[in-house]
Amino acid sequence: MELKTNAALIIIDQQKGILEPRLGRRNNPQAEARILDLLGLWRRTGRPVIHVQHLSRSPDSVFWPQQSGVEFQERFLPLAGEQLIQKQVPDAFCATGLEANLREAGIGQLLIVGVATNNSVESTVRTAGNLGFDVWVAEDACFTFDKADYFGHAHSAEEVHAMSLGNLQGEYATVVSTAHILN
Repeated sequence: MELKTNAALIIIDQQKGILEPRLGRRNNPQAEARILDLLGLWRRTGRPVIHVQHLSRSPDSVFWPQQSGVEFQERFLPLAGEQLIQKQVPDAFCATGLEANLREAGIGQLLIVGVATNNSVESTVRTAGNLGFDVWVAEDACFTFDKADYFGHAHSAEEVHAMSLGNLQGEYATVVSTAHILN
């Protein structure tokens, strides 16, 4: 991977609510540490960082604006000069101005991390790929939860994560490890 000097790091939904036990069993317990590794590199090299915050329309969501779950986790608070994008649906490009901001800044390469792999990450990556961005996903800097499929068959978070990355690899993005990017 040739990392451009203006490649943007997009961190999706690292809010307090994602830590709620009621969301169920998750994979990649080291994902937050990997996100912080990447965030550190981006900040040290002066590359653009974009924090995406989900403001749910559903009162029973962990990201409902009327409670603390909507707030960023302390370790992921945006710094001055870092962009904040607020979304109401999984796709961070939908009705947010994200694409216009990236085009205006001349940014064509994106590294996307965060949660949940099969929801907001996958949705955002698909759109970014469809819009022609050079998209990278750090597989170990994302996670998701156990989930039943349409037919009611249970799948582990690891399986859901792997299938989601499989959906993205090649057609919408290049999936890599954090170590690959840091080297």
